[in-house]
Order: sequence, then C-alpha cells, then structure tokens
Amino acid sequence: MIFTGETRFVLVFFALALSFASHGDAQENQRQPNIVWIVGENFDLDFGCYGARNVKTPNVDRLAAQGVKYTNVYSTSPVCAPSRSAFMTGMYATTTDMHHMRSHREDDFRLPPGVRPLTQRLQEAGYQTANVTHIADRVVGTGKLDLNFVNEGPLYQTKLWSEIDTSKPFFAQFNMPEAEYDIYDRKSSEKERVVWVGEEWHPQVATAKNVTPPPYYPDHPVVRQEWARYLNSASGMDVRIGWILDQLKKDGVADDTVVIFFSDNGRLEARGIHWCFDSGLHVPMVIHWPSNHTTPDGYQPGLVDDRIISLIDLTATTLVIAGLEVPTLMQGQSFLGPAHTAERRFAFSARDRIDETEIRQRSVRGKRYHYVRNYTPGAGFLSLNRYKEKCFLVKPLMRELAASGKLSGPPADLMKPFAAEQLFDTQQDRYEVVNLADSDVPQHRKALAEMRAALDTWIVETGDRGSIPEAREIVAPFEQEMHDWFGTPDWVQRKPGSAQ
Repeated sequence: MIFTGETRFVLVFFALALSFASHGDAQENQRQPNIVWIVGENFDLDFGCYGARNVKTPNVDRLAAQGVKYTNVYSTSPVCAPSRSAFMTGMYATTTDMHHMRSHREDDFRLPPGVRPLTQRLQEAGYQTANVTHIADRVVGTGKLDLNFVNEGPLYQTKLWSEIDTSKPFFAQFNMPEAEYDIYDRKSSEKERVVWVGEEWHPQVATAKNVTPPPYYPDHPVVRQEWARYLNSASGMDVRIGWILDQLKKDGVADDTVVIFFSDNGRLEARGIHWCFDSGLHVPMVIHWPSNHTTPDGYQPGLVDDRIISLIDLTATTLVIAGLEVPTLMQGQSFLGPAHTAERRFAFSARDRIDETEIRQRSVRGKRYHYVRNYTPGAGFLSLNRYKEKCFLVKPLMRELAASGKLSGPPADLMKPFAAEQLFDTQQDRYEVVNLADSDVPQHRKALAEMRAALDTWIVETGDRGSIPEAREIVAPFEQEMHDWFGTPDWVQRKPGSAQ
C-alpha cells in the first residue's frame, strides 16, 4: 500500500494522539502512593546513619542509605502536644492557640476557619487512614494522639493493620512507644524509679561504661546509666521499625509506599525536651521513596539534605505526595515535588506552659547560629516541673551535687537561670554551652541582630499568642494533677491544702 505525504502525516498524528491519550490515562489511573509515618517519641539524631555510637539501628540506617536523610529538621515545640498539633495541621501552635501543653482538652475549642487535620484531608482524597497499634499480636504503636484539639471528629479510621485495605491508597501512622518513661498508669509518685518503656528487652548496646554523655552533665554513674537507657531505646525502636518494614514487604506494598521516619520533638533528657536548645528541638527525618513511583523533585536516593526544614513542612509535603494542593493558608511548605518552595532561612520554635510550669521561650535556628529568647526572668533548668523532677534522675542528682559544691564548668553553668538572650554557634559549639549574646565579635553581633529581627517579624506575621496569659482557673488544676501523678519534691515549700 502506498501512502501520500498527507496520509502519512494523518497516520503519524493519529498514532501520536493515541500514545498521548494512553499515557494520560495511565497517569490518571495510577494510584497515589501509600504513605507511612513512623513517629518516634523524643529523639535527637541518635541513630547510626547520623553517626551516633553505641546504638544498633540497621532499619533506620537502611532507609537513610536508600532514601534521603535530612540533617536540619526542627520541631516547632520541644514538647509533644504543641508539636503534634502543629504537624497535624501544618500551622504553628502559637498561631492557632494550641501552644500550651495539654490545652483545650475539656472545652469547646475548635480549629480556626480553614485549618483542618491532615488525616481528614487525606480521607476526602480517598486515603484510608490508620493510627496503628498492632500488627497481629505485636505492639508497633501507642495509638497516641496528644493533640490540643479534640472536637474535630474522628481523625483515623482504624488502629489495626489487619483492617487496612492495601488494595487502595492508605495513610498509616505508627506512634512508637520509644523513647518514653512508663508513666501512663499515673502511679509514678508511688515508685522509687520510673522505668523506661521497653527497657527490659531493648538491645543492651549502650552501657554505663561505653557512653559519653554531653558535657553539660557531670560524669556520674546515674548520668551514664540514663544516657545508656536512652540510646538503647533508639536500638529498641529500630526493632519495631523492622517489624513494620517487614510487614510492608510481606503484604506486597513496599514498592508502593512512601516511608517517612521522624520524631515529634527532641531528646528525652533533662536538658532536652521542654527546652529550646537543639537537644529539645533537633529531630531526625528520613524519607524512602517506593520503586513503583516516579521520584519527586528534591529527592535522590542516598542524598543527605541539609536544608533548614520546620516539622510543620511535613504536613504540606505529605499533601503533595498524596497529589493534593497545599492550602494557601497553611504555614508549612512542601520540600518535595513540583510545589516545593524556596529553602527556609530559619526554623522557628516556641515553648510556653508545660503542665504546671509557666515559662515562655522562642527560638530561631539557622544553618549555623541558634538564637533563643527567654521571656520568663529567673527561669531555667532548675525550674519546678514535677514530671521531670520525678522521672529524670539527672535533675535531682545535679541539685544534690550543686548543693555540695561538686559541680563546675558547663554543669555548674546549667544551674543558673537562663539569660534573657542566648546565641550559640552550633558549628563551634555543638552542645550549646557558650552563650555569645554579649560577644563583641562582629560576626556574632551580625547574627544576633538578624535573628532578633527575624523573630520579631515572625511573632507579628504569625500572630504569636504567647504574650496572652492563660486564665488562673485553667492553670491551677495542673499543679494538683501533677502532684497526684508525680509527687512534689521535699525541697518545695508546701502550702496547706495545695500541691505546692
């Protein structure tokens, strides 16, 4: 058969049209990837892939080697409830009035207009959502919510892996039991020592003899023991993560599932959680992309990504992974895919009331410098918080050593109230023990001025509510509750009929 030039053009055009139509249908018919969040409790970068010693974390390390490891991710709060409320909505807790620890649990508070839980957005897009506690008879999660909003309706559709329909897209969140003290029986005040969750079976890689705690603690057996327990929590959590990854493979969905590992806030240590040091804010994040899906912009297997990222950016990024648009109102921004925005210069964090302890801090973290503003004169490491006095054995130990004149250097400095402003050069001072706020070095003065201005701007632009005091009738019951739960140290001057 002989075709004219015009006929050949028509046939080629028709063939191309069919090809494009077929490709378009394939794109439309390709399901979105499954998404798994593995959320650690209270971890800094204490995993093998980040260079940590005396841990055994092959599963996290493998995810990092085959995926992307992020080195500059910071939570918006150094404690769980405000941080979780933020990354579940993509909004700063200081903007949405969820910045105080365990607030709005018994009132009629609703999220502001346009602010919605991530899981509800995913459900509307066809994702089944799960807050998984068990895979068969294995505990792989706590089912923890700990959010400062409770009136938005159901957030998840199941808590059992067996109830997930893996033939359709799903979002599964695993809130890991580690690292945490075993406090939820509310009987901590009765115990001589509050144990760590899982310490009886965690791999004993770290010991009191082989660990090196940070220099802001004294070299003491109790410090070493607690540090070893924390590191062994990382090794123990990695075992559970292995169970999750094995189940993805067993069910044939590993190649269709984005796995994201991160922590809700910083390290479970006396100078870690609750405080706006790096140890309370710096969190790990590893993302592993499945082989059956095209990798997004910004992702490359084996990449080490040192961009400054706020943990609220994970919300927007998860929406993009699910093929959804990021709401204009959302303060978090995507760091993957076609919608990823310009790199942040700073990550902002905030600490306000935690249980009965009313202290306000704000933090600005850049690539090198870290600025902390302390709004509560006289507050510091020694401020009373009954949970920390009871569970964190290092804190009463340091009180005792200080009273007998046995502390010097950074441990002794930690016993003083925090300065109104703190500036740390994290390249030269990774443990943040040298405050440069009064330095005359031009580079330090420049960094201080820039970060002061950045914080002032952020406070205004985000509508930071930290300066608005809580009503006394809201705060007062926490003193009695914390006393009943954890007890009150003998050194606290008790008032008749009160917890303090």
